[in-house]
Amino acid sequence: MWFSWRPKKAIGYTESSDGIHWKEPQVVLAPVPGSEWEADEINRPTVIKHNGKYMMWYSGQMKPYLEDGRSVLGLAVSDDGINWERRELPVMEPDQAWELQAVMCPHVIFDEEEARFKMWYAAGCNHEPDAIGYASSHDGIHWVKFAGNPVLEKNPDCLWEQHKVVAPCVVKEKGWYYMFYVGHLHEERAQVGLARSANGISGWERHPQNPLICPTQGEWDSVAVYKSFVLKVGNKWMMWYNGAAYEEPIWVLEQIGLAELDGPELFG
Repeated sequence: MWFSWRPKKAIGYTESSDGIHWKEPQVVLAPVPGSEWEADEINRPTVIKHNGKYMMWYSGQMKPYLEDGRSVLGLAVSDDGINWERRELPVMEPDQAWELQAVMCPHVIFDEEEARFKMWYAAGCNHEPDAIGYASSHDGIHWVKFAGNPVLEKNPDCLWEQHKVVAPCVVKEKGWYYMFYVGHLHEERAQVGLARSANGISGWERHPQNPLICPTQGEWDSVAVYKSFVLKVGNKWMMWYNGAAYEEPIWVLEQIGLAELDGPELFG
């Protein structure tokens, strides 16, 4: 697991044999002092293994959580998933009107059938972005954004996602692209939903039982559940997600939880 280690403003790494009990984490990618785009904080990584190499796309942030800040996407490559060599320049920057000053929360897959990388990402406000876009690439470095972005936006008629939708995680399964995403009731209240598309770009159909998981009153995830990562393990699905709760004096404490779905069908 590669994860955002907020107090260290860096990306951490840990391992587990069962997805429940995890080893002591370590920092594997830290901010670069003096950088114009990743000096303040780096976070929200997505990692795949391609041609024997680990590839990590991540958010590089200046003035994170402030609307006069900026977020872009960087790329690092590793032989072992621990020691990383990063590119000097970002591989994606906000350059479309809807993206405002921030692109972040990338999720990347390599589509074997089409022999190209596919990315879903969030963009907009620098604190929590506003909507989800799509881009593709033949090398993971040079990206072409979909001209019709964003591909998933908030639904003003649905209370739980009336404010914004962010943080995509996409799984290609049995001819469908399944997107787990975060819907915001307001800036701080969030829950996880699911949508599917035949091509991963258009025609997204939201799950009729959305949201799938929600904050639990009085518990460690009482404020928000968000930024999920989903993996099929055997005949079930496992979802790791961030949970947040208000805790003095740090305001919000984020921790990682696990939710499971028995059976192989996501839209069953």
